[in-house]
Amino acid sequence: MAAFFKTVWEKTGVFCRMVKIEHSIFALPFACLGMFWAAGGWPGSQVFWLLVLAMVAVRSFAMAFNRLADLAIDRRNPRTRDRPLVTGELSPGQTRVLLAVCAALFIGACAGLNTLCLALSVPALAWSGLYSYTKRFTPLCHYFLGSVLALAPLAGWLAVTPESLPMGPVLLALGVMFWVAGFDILYSCQDMEFDREQGLYSVPARFGIKTALALSTFSHVNTVLLFGLAGWAMHAGWIFWLGWGAVSAVILAEHRLIFENDMSRVNFAFFTMNGFVALFFFLTSLLDLLGVGVSL
Repeated sequence: MAAFFKTVWEKTGVFCRMVKIEHSIFALPFACLGMFWAAGGWPGSQVFWLLVLAMVAVRSFAMAFNRLADLAIDRRNPRTRDRPLVTGELSPGQTRVLLAVCAALFIGACAGLNTLCLALSVPALAWSGLYSYTKRFTPLCHYFLGSVLALAPLAGWLAVTPESLPMGPVLLALGVMFWVAGFDILYSCQDMEFDREQGLYSVPARFGIKTALALSTFSHVNTVLLFGLAGWAMHAGWIFWLGWGAVSAVILAEHRLIFENDMSRVNFAFFTMNGFVALFFFLTSLLDLLGVGVSL
C-alpha cells in the first residue's frame, strides 16, 4: 500500500510539472478579482477556496488535454521532446486518469458554488479542451486560447453573483483575451519553422514574424485600453489607476525585448513579465476596492 501511494504521489508531481502548475498565475488572479469585485470585498472562505480549486483544476485539465492532443506533434518538435508524455514519465492512460480527476474536482467545486456555475461547468471544460485543436485549422487559435482564460474574471463574478453580469468583468474578460493572445503569439514565434513544416496555423507560421509581432502589439494595446475601461466601469480609485499604469508599461515593454531576428528573451517576456502583470494588477485592484486609497 505504501508503494502504491508513493507511486501516486510521484505521478502527481510529474503531472503538475507537465501542466506547468505555476502558470496558474496567469488566470487565477483575474478570477479572484472578478470574485472580489462581485462581493465588494471578502466573499467568504467557502466561495474563495472553491473558486481557487475550480480554477486550478480546470487549467490543469486544459493543459493535460493539450499535451495528450499534441503528443504526436510534441514528439517531432525538438523544443518539446522533454515533456513527460514524450519521455514516458507519464503514460497516456495515467494522464487520462488525472484528467478525469481534474474534471471531477472542477465540476464538484462548481456545484459547491451555485447552480449556474454547475450548469456551465461541462461547457467550460469542453471549451478549454477544444483549444488544443484550433491550431490545426485557424490562425485565430491564439485568440481562442485567450477566450479560455477570459472566462476567469467572469467565473469569479458569477461564483458570487450569478444573477447579473455587468460591464466591468466583461471588459476585463475581453482585456484578458487580448492579453493572452498577444503573449501567446510572441511565444509561438519560437516554433515558426516547425509549425510551417507541420502545416499548423499559428500566426507566425502563416504570416511571418514581422506580422506576428505587429499583431501581438495591437492585441496588447487593446488589453491596456480594455483594462482601463474595466476600471472605469467599476468606478475605480487612484490605486487601481496606479496599478493599471504600471502593468500597461510592463505589457508594452514586452515588445522592446523581442525582435524579428532575436527571440532569446521570449521566455522572460512570456512568464516573468506576464506573471507580474497578473499579480500586480490584482493586488492594486484589490487594495483599491478595499478602500486603501481615496477614490478619484
